[in-house]
Amino acid sequence: MSRMFGTDGVRGIANEELTPLLAMQLGQAGAYVLTKENKHKPTIMVGCDTRISGDMLAHALMAGICSVGANAVYVGVLPTPAIAYLTKKYKVEAGVVISASHNPMEFNGIKFFDGNGYKLPDALEDEIEELIRGGMKGLEFPTGSGVGKVKNRRDAREEYINHAVQAVPVDLGSLKIVADCAEGAAYYTSIEALRQLGANVVAIHNLPDGTNINANCGSTHMQELQARVVFEKADIGLAFDGDADRLLAVDEQGNIVDGDQIMAIVGAYMRDHGKLKKDTIVVTVMSNLGFFLFGEKEKIAIEKTKVGDRYVLERMREIGASLGGEQSGHIIFLDENTTGDGLLSALHLLEVMVETGKPLSELSQIMTVLPQALVNAPVPNHRKDHYMEYPEIAAAIEKLEKDFAGEGRVLIRPSGTEPKVRVMIEGKDKGRIEREARKLADLIQNLLV
Repeated sequence: MSRMFGTDGVRGIANEELTPLLAMQLGQAGAYVLTKENKHKPTIMVGCDTRISGDMLAHALMAGICSVGANAVYVGVLPTPAIAYLTKKYKVEAGVVISASHNPMEFNGIKFFDGNGYKLPDALEDEIEELIRGGMKGLEFPTGSGVGKVKNRRDAREEYINHAVQAVPVDLGSLKIVADCAEGAAYYTSIEALRQLGANVVAIHNLPDGTNINANCGSTHMQELQARVVFEKADIGLAFDGDADRLLAVDEQGNIVDGDQIMAIVGAYMRDHGKLKKDTIVVTVMSNLGFFLFGEKEKIAIEKTKVGDRYVLERMREIGASLGGEQSGHIIFLDENTTGDGLLSALHLLEVMVETGKPLSELSQIMTVLPQALVNAPVPNHRKDHYMEYPEIAAAIEKLEKDFAGEGRVLIRPSGTEPKVRVMIEGKDKGRIEREARKLADLIQNLLV
C-alpha cells in the first residue's frame, strides 16, 4: 500500500481520490495529532487556492476538525506561504492549505503546518495516516459544548501583504512588471503588494473562476508571459503557480530565469550585504550543474538535499542557513517565512535589480545554465515507486549513467506530487540528452502503464 502523504501533503483528483470523506478524516486525525498536548480547545487555520473543489474540501476538513473538539478559522483563498506565516502570527495550533499547487484544476491537495508554520515531518504524517487507516481508534468525539466551531476571517490577506512589503521595503517606482498570477492564490496579494511598493504592474491571469487555475498560464506555462514582457517593453515578468509558493521570472528580453538563477542572483547579493547566513545556499539534487559551479566561483557553499522543498527546509534549519530552494522556483527566505514564498522571492529579486541598477538579463549571467532535459513519464500512482523493479528500466538507466559519466549526470525519480516518473539528464549536447531522456521516459511509461 503506497503512502498517503507525498512530498507536499495528500494529493489526488478531487471527489475521486481526494474525497470529502478523506478530507474529513484528515481533519479529524490531523487535529488530534497536532493538538493532543493542548490543555485548552485548540484552533486550526484553514485556507485554500482558487480551485472549484476548494470550498467543498475545506468545509469537509473543518467538519472533521470540529468533530474532535477543535475550532477552525477559515481564511478563504490565500497563498500557501500566507497560511504558514499567519499560523505562527495568530498563535493557532496548526494550519492547513487546500491546494494542489501547480497541478491541473481537477486535482487538489491537503497539507498541514505546525504551530510554528513548518510543514510536518514524515513521522507526524505517518501518525495521521495510521489513525485514518486504523479507523480512528483512540479518538474521542465530544458532544454538546465540546464540539468545535468555525470562524470566518477575511482580514488575513492584508496581514500577509503588510508582512511582505515590510520585509522587503524596496521602492519599485522605476520598474514596469508583468505579473502572471496563474488564475490562482496570488491574484490579489501579489498584485496589491507590488502596487503598494510603487510598481507599474500589468496583471495577467488574475481573474480566477475556479476552473482556470494553471490553465496555460503561471510558472508551468511561461510562453504568454515571455511574449507579453517583450510586447509591453517591461523590465521583468513574474510567474507564480497556483498556490503562490513558487516563482519563476522572465527578463526584459523574454528569456526565462529559473529558481537556480534567482537564488544565485539573490544569494550573491545577500552575501555581499552580510545577510547570507553561513555563506551557504541549500538546494536539491535537481539543481543545474551550473549552480554548483557558480557556488565554487563565488565562494558560496552549496548544500544538497533530496527533492522537495520540505527537505531543503529541514537542512536549512539544521545548519542555520537563511536561503534555500529548488530550480522549480520554491525559494525559502527563512528569516522571513517558513516555506517557499513566491511574493517574497519576487521582492528580493526586484530589490537586486533596483539597488544594482542592472537589467535582469545581465544579473542572470552570474551563472551559466548547462543543457538539461527533463521529461515526465505518466504512470499509475501505485507503480511510480517501483520502476527499478523492471530489469529493462534498470539496465537502461545503468547504461545512461555510464555513457554520461564525467560529462553530465542522470537523475530518475518518482514525483512526490503527481502520477509521474521524472527523467532528468544533463550533458553538453542538448539534442542528445533530449533524445535519451525521451527514450527512457517512453520505456518507463510503456512498462508501467
